[in-house]
Amino acid sequence: MHAITVPATRPYQVTIGRGLLSRAGECIGQLFPRRSVAVVSDDTVFALYGQTVMHSLEASGCTPCSFVFEHGEASKNLTTYSRLMEFLARSRLTRADVVAALGGGVTGDLAGFAAATYLRGIAAVQLPTTLLAAVDSSVGGKTAVNLPQGKNLAGAFHLPAAVFCDCAAFDSLPEHIVRDGCAEVLKYGMICDAELLRLAKTPDVCKSEAVIERCVRIKSRITAADEHDTGQRQLLNFGHTIGHAIEACSGFSCSHGQAVAAGMAYITRAAARMGLCREECAAELESTLRAFGLPVSTSIPARALFEAALSDKKCTGQDITLVLPQAVGQCVLKTMPSGCLLDFIKKGEQPL
Repeated sequence: MHAITVPATRPYQVTIGRGLLSRAGECIGQLFPRRSVAVVSDDTVFALYGQTVMHSLEASGCTPCSFVFEHGEASKNLTTYSRLMEFLARSRLTRADVVAALGGGVTGDLAGFAAATYLRGIAAVQLPTTLLAAVDSSVGGKTAVNLPQGKNLAGAFHLPAAVFCDCAAFDSLPEHIVRDGCAEVLKYGMICDAELLRLAKTPDVCKSEAVIERCVRIKSRITAADEHDTGQRQLLNFGHTIGHAIEACSGFSCSHGQAVAAGMAYITRAAARMGLCREECAAELESTLRAFGLPVSTSIPARALFEAALSDKKCTGQDITLVLPQAVGQCVLKTMPSGCLLDFIKKGEQPL
């Protein structure tokens, strides 16, 4: 069992271990005794773990209710968000009560945004059940839903009250879902931890408590220093500008992890071809992504990716901030005119 305290303006703890879902009531009840808890989950995850969590909450003296939505990125929209808000109101949750996000990144983002805005903000607890959510989206307080114009365009910063990561949930994940999480693990290696990139050689290693703890410590350090994403926290967006564009252009048929993997490859190849990093850096990333069965390119035209990226929230005025690698384990932020992004995408299109 690992416990990491995130030193944010409102500190919270990330607990990593096995068997935490069956103890969810005990864990949440210690923080919020005898409160109402709205468990938010998609239909796939709730079928696996919903009753376990609900029974645990009841046994702890909490009063649980559940909101279950159709799984998939397509549900992360204003329609589902509105239904969830109305559910919280019908369930008569108060400012003393809790929203518990049981699931992956879509669930965590949706439930967190609802918690941030219902009654102008109530507590949210994250119960990640995917590797991607465990190492990335459950930590840091970014919450959002998608708009037709782009990903995560309606959202709020809302720190979780706690994160309970049950690694046993990863045992039953389909291989492609695990690979999505591996992409985010590799991202941490590229931006600031070269040793992690070389240690995390297989999906099983990426799923280990030790690797998850390492990733959470990196993210907690970065996000605690820049909670509202105005500076160094933007390093965590490595691969995401192009990745989000790939997701949007594919109608979200391309998963987040796959899109980010391709986005990292594009940016690193472009940086190498522009002399901003050594070609060996791009070659190492590309070979590692391939070893994990992750994509290093997409058939979507550069112009389409560019147009989609212009709607990205990383654009400020006429500029965009990109995360560029200088070496494995070292990335920097570079702000440039948005129009330059098309050239970057074109330079990164072809594999080395």
